Amino acid sequence: MAVNRNPTVRQRRLGRMLRDLRIAAGKTLAQAAEELACAESKMSRIEGAQSGIRPLDLRVLLAFYGVDDQALRARLQELARHGRERGWWSKYEDTLKPAYADYIALEWDASDLYVVETGLIPGLLQTGEYTEAVIREQRPDRADDFEYVQEQVKVRGQRRQVFARPAPLRLWAILTEASLRHRMGSPDVMREQLDYLATQASETNIQIQVLPSAAPINSALYGPYGILSFPEPAETDVVYADGLIDTVYYEEPAQVEIFTTLFRRLNSEALPAEESIARIRAAIQEMD
Repeated sequence: MAVNRNPTVRQRRLGRMLRDLRIAAGKTLAQAAEELACAESKMSRIEGAQSGIRPLDLRVLLAFYGVDDQALRARLQELARHGRERGWWSKYEDTLKPAYADYIALEWDASDLYVVETGLIPGLLQTGEYTEAVIREQRPDRADDFEYVQEQVKVRGQRRQVFARPAPLRLWAILTEASLRHRMGSPDVMREQLDYLATQASETNIQIQVLPSAAPINSALYGPYGILSFPEPAETDVVYADGLIDTVYYEEPAQVEIFTTLFRRLNSEALPAEESIARIRAAIQEMD
C-alpha cells in the first residue's frame, strides 16, 4: 500500500486512537504486527496515518486489543471507511491555510467545543459583516481583494452548519469583556454583532460567559484557544491555540489537561449566563 503523504484529519485521528488502544491493551507494535502478519513498519505507518487499514485488519486489531464496545468499534470503522474523504471546506483549499482547514475538519466531527476568546467574538458566533471587518483588519495585504474576503466570510458562515446537524455541536464560549468593546467595522456592525451574540446565548446548545476586565485571571490568558471533544470517550480531546503566525495543536493528555484546568478556572470566575447576557446588552447601550 502506498505511503499517504497528505493524511486527512480523520486518518490522523484513527491512527492516534489505534495507538492509544494498543498501549491501553499493553501490546507492543511488534505484537500488533505479528497479529496482522505484517511488518512492524506497516503498523507504524498505520498509527502515523501514513497508511490506511483494511476493514478486516481493523477488526483483527480491535479483537486483539480487547475492544468490545460496539459503539467505539463502529466509530473506528467509520473513520477507516471515510478517512480519505474531504469535507466541503476542501474546495477552498487554495485560500485556506492548512492549519485552518484541519481545524474545520476537527470542528465538523466534534461533539463539544470549549472556546476562550481574548479579543474577538468567537468565529462560530460572528455575523458576516463582523467577520468581514476582522479579515480586512487582520489581512491588510488582502483587504482590497474582494473575492478573497468574501470567500473567507463564506467559509466562516458555512462552519455554522455544525449547529444544524442531527446532533448539534455544543458550544461553551468564554470571552473577555474587552472583546465586547473592540470596535470592528462601523458602530452598526458592532451593535448587530453584539445583539446576535446575546440572542445566540439563549440557544440550549450554546453557553456564553463574559470574563470581567477586573478579574485577576485575565493575567493568565496568553491568547485564544479551544478544546475540541469527540463523541467517543476513547478519543482524546484536541486543543488548538491561535498565534500570529500559525495555529498550534496539542493532543497529549498532559498538555490538554493544562488548558482544561485553565478553562475550569475561567468558568468559575466568569459571569453566569444571565449576567453575561446583561453585560453584552450593556455594551450595546454604551455605544449609543
